[in-house]
Amino acid sequence: MAELVTVGRSDEIGEGKTKAFQVGAQLVGIARVGGELLAFSDICTHRQCNLTSGGEIEGTVIDCECHGSRFDMKTGEVVEGPATEPLATFEVTEENGEIQVNA
Repeated sequence: MAELVTVGRSDEIGEGKTKAFQVGAQLVGIARVGGELLAFSDICTHRQCNLTSGGEIEGTVIDCECHGSRFDMKTGEVVEGPATEPLATFEVTEENGEIQVNA
């Protein structure tokens, strides 16, 4: 069973911004939207591009800059293809100024 792992400081991710963190074997993208942190696999399920390296955010949706797939960062669901498989999502919390992920 996975456990919460501290990956960074709360001030590292501003509103409407994303950042990737290595958590064990997983590359986890974390975004701050409406003050809430969202954690998801940073690897697009279509062609394995990194989502946080240039993906635009609109609400809770992130675009993959490689081929245009769009994912809901909250649920992992594909909003628009060509991707057909959803992203993994993870529990994320903030405590004492630190971001913790369960991945």
